[in-house]
Amino acid sequence: MRQMQSLRTSPSTMAVDAPALPLTAPAAPSDRRRVVRRVLRKPMMIGGIVVVLIWVLLAALAPTIAPYDPIDQDVRHRLQAPSPAHWLGADELGRDVFSRVLYGGRVSLPVAAAVVAVATVFGTMLGGVAGFTGGWFDSLAMRLVDVVLAFPSLILAMAIAAALGPSIQNAMLAMLLVWWPPYARLARGQVLALRSREYVMAARGLGLPEHRILLRHLLPNSFAPLLVMMTMDFGTAIIITAALSFLGLGAVPPTPEWGAMVAEGRELIQQWWISTFPGIAIFMVAIATNFIGDGLRDIVDPRLR
Repeated sequence: MRQMQSLRTSPSTMAVDAPALPLTAPAAPSDRRRVVRRVLRKPMMIGGIVVVLIWVLLAALAPTIAPYDPIDQDVRHRLQAPSPAHWLGADELGRDVFSRVLYGGRVSLPVAAAVVAVATVFGTMLGGVAGFTGGWFDSLAMRLVDVVLAFPSLILAMAIAAALGPSIQNAMLAMLLVWWPPYARLARGQVLALRSREYVMAARGLGLPEHRILLRHLLPNSFAPLLVMMTMDFGTAIIITAALSFLGLGAVPPTPEWGAMVAEGRELIQQWWISTFPGIAIFMVAIATNFIGDGLRDIVDPRLR
């Protein structure tokens, strides 16, 4: 008994003899620093961001940078090759190609950004509400999505733009009508996957209204894949805008737009600069946005971290 009593140790003795434990765990690196480190590991993404920013700055500063007015004609110097007077040459009406490329960015870039932004907002709200509420509204919304997706987007946009008439505004409207369904379907899938999570159940238990749960909890947590799709779709929207203008269904002369400029030089094979430089601008922005989208996908996807 005495041996057993000697082996016993009071709580106070154990507290003294035990090594002291830290009250708090070491602070983990902040999310912001982790995101910055992941971005720095992706040189292609950084290059894409730089290219897009350069084109945005060139378009914004076009009135200051452009050496000529983009619609001024000078037939005495028509079809002039690249030279110190015309850095990227002149077209068949003597207009400076460099100036028109810069001003073309003021048309193509805002059109693509507006189409992607509006399609994202509309499609996300429709798909989120459909996935959250279910029932007849979900079925009706998804059948509408299926109808639009049954047609190739470019062909349907061409048909709508041709019915409305050639103009850049009608081209934007045609693109909007065919651009929102993928966002609606993706947002619906994300909401369906998240609506049974514990924090949603807790929000319901606290008595939060349904629309607040959707807007404050479900849609923000569904935004990461939507952001990746938006980034990649920006380059695609520029290509579709250029395609509609190339076919005469978008910007009308003398508006400088990259697709319309490519169309102006399609029959002037010897004067390669007329269509080459606006085509390079389309290619650079489209490939840069794809690099950005690939990088964002790797950053937001937990399986690839």
